[in-house]
Amino acid sequence: MVEAWYYNTTDRSDGRYPHQYTPNRPVPLSLLAKMGIQISRIDVSLPNYMLHIDEICTERAYKHRDEITISKELLPNYEQLINMFFTEHMHPDEEIRFVVEGSGFFDVRSPNDVWIRIKAGPSDLIVLPAGLYHRFTLDASNYIRCVRVFKELTVWTSLNRSPDTDTNSHRIAYLNNYADAGRYFQKEACFCCCEE
Repeated sequence: MVEAWYYNTTDRSDGRYPHQYTPNRPVPLSLLAKMGIQISRIDVSLPNYMLHIDEICTERAYKHRDEITISKELLPNYEQLINMFFTEHMHPDEEIRFVVEGSGFFDVRSPNDVWIRIKAGPSDLIVLPAGLYHRFTLDASNYIRCVRVFKELTVWTSLNRSPDTDTNSHRIAYLNNYADAGRYFQKEACFCCCEE
């Protein structure tokens, strides 16, 4: 089941650890929805769970999919790729990930530029909107298997955060679409930013 909390940036431990404040500062999934993040569950124990992925692809006009297993043993160029995934970036398309096995962390930037950590595990489907700054890492289990869907043939365009991406049309569209979300995060943004 998906959980979310404010990411403790003062914790300098490995990014695969939870990085929670003490006490933890949870973020309700309803606030993630206000940022355009869609979260749902498709039970992987059901024999026809991929039919639900087919329906999502049809609804959203996604034509291709693949499956990725991220682990030291199974992913070529593991260190290079895990570092790339954990670099803050955005995409010109939605990022859709369905976790089949294992678990990991999706970190997203709130409208007030504060990190929020989302933990996802088996049966969790996460849709991040185009233009949202985010990153991904494994958790301490060091293993995840995900289905990824794409509009075109496994094209994955990643734009690392920079002054250019701050003015990118997809980023501007995201900010315009979710401008109201900022007011829900103002109190927490002050708390978190003051501690950095």
